[in-house]
Amino acid sequence: MSNKPAPFGLRWLKRLVVGAFGLLLLYQLWLFGWVLWWKWANPDNTRFMEIRLVELQVKDPNARLKRQWLRYANISPHLKRALIVSEDDLFVHHEGFDWEGIQNAIEKNQKRGKIVAGGSTISQQLAKNLLLTPSKTPWRKAEEAVITLMIETTWSKQRIFEVYLNVIEWGNGVFGAEAAARHYYGIGAAQLSAEQAARLAGMVPSPRFYDRNRSTPGLANKAAVILGRMPSAQIP
Repeated sequence: MSNKPAPFGLRWLKRLVVGAFGLLLLYQLWLFGWVLWWKWANPDNTRFMEIRLVELQVKDPNARLKRQWLRYANISPHLKRALIVSEDDLFVHHEGFDWEGIQNAIEKNQKRGKIVAGGSTISQQLAKNLLLTPSKTPWRKAEEAVITLMIETTWSKQRIFEVYLNVIEWGNGVFGAEAAARHYYGIGAAQLSAEQAARLAGMVPSPRFYDRNRSTPGLANKAAVILGRMPSAQIP
């Protein structure tokens, strides 16, 4: 039986693989640490906020983001209902992923020959906003899935929705429900009417576009559909 050592190159390859795996594991633990911290502490910043702020400060070094944290109980139930029916109507039932929605999005994209639908749940959107970038690479999508599982495993549905309502982008430098309500209507998020909430929910997929094009007929049509579906929403 031969005890001949493995070739030098093969030994180094094994070490590189083990080292890469170790770094990947440490990175996942680092992400999980943030997820656990945010279970109780409100995020001061998100990856998306950092990216948008840099973009704004290229044009204006003094630019600042508009954002203000608001407790879940102080956000209009109209907005909660509007976001559920527009973004993820199975939110209270699934464990992070809407497999039927993902399949429907794939089929729609195949028919159109381009990406027109994503099928992402509120939990997936939150994972991306908190810790990732807007890129659509396979690595980013895989990491999004991992973080989504972390969030769904450790947070309540109400906490997920509370953080989501406070960190998602709603316009050029506008983040969260309170800042959005004040930016578009000059009122607090607690005071939003059903019609206003439906319109804000319709902006979520393309917030900066709708910030510049608030009177577009497409937004009015989306808001009308959302408004009609809101009574059926199940919110945490």
